[in-house]
Amino acid sequence: MFSRLREYIKDKIDYLKKVKYSLLMDYKKYKQKLKPKTKKGQKGKAKKTEPENKNTFVKFVVAALVVVVLFVVFSGGNNTKSDDAVGVNGAYNNYGREVKRLAREFDISPSYLMSLIMLECSGRKDVPPRFEKHVFNKLKDVRAQKKSDLESISYKDISNASDDALKNLASSWGPFQLMGYKCIHLGISIKDLRGDNSLYYGVKWINDTYGDYIRKGRYADAFHIHNTGRPVPKDGKYRTYDKNYVPNGLAYMKEFDELFAR
Repeated sequence: MFSRLREYIKDKIDYLKKVKYSLLMDYKKYKQKLKPKTKKGQKGKAKKTEPENKNTFVKFVVAALVVVVLFVVFSGGNNTKSDDAVGVNGAYNNYGREVKRLAREFDISPSYLMSLIMLECSGRKDVPPRFEKHVFNKLKDVRAQKKSDLESISYKDISNASDDALKNLASSWGPFQLMGYKCIHLGISIKDLRGDNSLYYGVKWINDTYGDYIRKGRYADAFHIHNTGRPVPKDGKYRTYDKNYVPNGLAYMKEFDELFAR
């Protein structure tokens, strides 16, 4: 608990340092522009003219830093591990019973599934979709036959799909934030993936795609596959968007192990 808190605070301090450095660099550039210009006086001597409001930018920097601090403190930033929504206990209350049942049905660790839910949606029950524009563009290329396929999604699968339909396929849905086009792999409609059965179909996709990794206890690989589509590289360096995605998932598993053991 306290180690997680220390790590969270450290991440926020590093973030503030980066912001401070950026603002100071901007200030130095601004200060160069405010250097006093000289002009000749009545007797031919150079007179310095002091720039007006020379402290304006300094005040702006201070105000900006205050805003950033308040934002970080109250919003928790964008750290994947932040429990700003419901936290581990809230996630367990929202999904624990159903996840335990599905874990038994598919022979998958319930703690892994709950940890994945924390990583992907912070344990919230009402999970908004997330549109991925680059995926949308790739799907349009497949539909236009400029690209052969996207993860085995071919022209035949989406030839008659409208732009709105492609946007749904290019959005991630449910507590596991599965991409919409996964519904084609599962042989279901997009409504099933984003509706009341999203938890079931999410676990089914996980089982079909990399369930054996979980059953073998290769949890780091499982988290990495869910986020990148591939196991942890041989060099051991994570390729996840958030470098802490896998470590955070493993840390969450320990907490959920304790909850499921009660």
